[in-house]
Amino acid sequence: MTLTRETLVRGLKIALTLALAVLAALILWHLYNYYTYAPQTRDGKLRADAVPLAADVSGRVDSVAVHDGQIVEKGQLLFTIDKVRLRNALAQAEAAVATARATLRSAEREARRYAALEGVVSDQDRDTRRAAAEEAHARLSQAIADRDLARINLERAEVRSPVNGIVTNFQLRRGIYANEGQPVMTLVDSDSFYVSGYFEETKLGHIREGQHATIRLMGQDRVLEGHVVGVSAAISDSERSTATGTLLADVKPTFSWVRLAQRVPVRIAIDRVPKGVMLVAGRTATVTLDGADEQLHPKHIL
Repeated sequence: MTLTRETLVRGLKIALTLALAVLAALILWHLYNYYTYAPQTRDGKLRADAVPLAADVSGRVDSVAVHDGQIVEKGQLLFTIDKVRLRNALAQAEAAVATARATLRSAEREARRYAALEGVVSDQDRDTRRAAAEEAHARLSQAIADRDLARINLERAEVRSPVNGIVTNFQLRRGIYANEGQPVMTLVDSDSFYVSGYFEETKLGHIREGQHATIRLMGQDRVLEGHVVGVSAAISDSERSTATGTLLADVKPTFSWVRLAQRVPVRIAIDRVPKGVMLVAGRTATVTLDGADEQLHPKHIL
């Protein structure tokens, strides 16, 4: 059989097509392997602890020392509550202490005088004077406690930052009335930033504590570095609830042919942040753990 040029060209085209098809299938297989089993996820979030702040005492806000977006240090003054009434309360408490102390001295003198008159006055009178002295001592202790509380309230009129942080969504203004225990502002703890990576359950076997992590924030070229702190111990089971009145498990039947892998939160501590990278809680992150590239080889599929 004689090979013509047309036959040779046709054979080369078929061979090239088959080679490209095999190569494409191999690439698709490797990509499937990578995105299914490699310890990486594009579903990550930058997180931080939010610290809501409230005044310990109620009163009108007298001064505001910070503004929205300001970076503050632990112990830095944020705002103050009007101290006029608090100073007056402290003065009244100090006067009450002085009165209680004078009353105690008088009661103790009476108790000593009646104790020296044994045989002259009745035992009941001596007991009455001794009880009056003990009662005066208790009233003095109460007055001292009230004075200390008034002093604490005056000190707490100055609200200071409990953490190093960033003032966010700030709307506090001078003159408004702040109620005790009601948050009026929020700080983002700048020392608490971390990344939550939501990994498919098929990848958990390749994740271990202390594993190095590369973090890429959306819209940011420079990468952050971190390490795995731990894997969440539980996630919500959307297929199960408790039947009313029986407290028994009510499991919803599923008819889907495709079972999607559950996503499990993995906490990533941030070890290094490149200069100029802005950390904003809620930003989207891609997390790649050490060993992810090795999963491109099909031998890792079990």
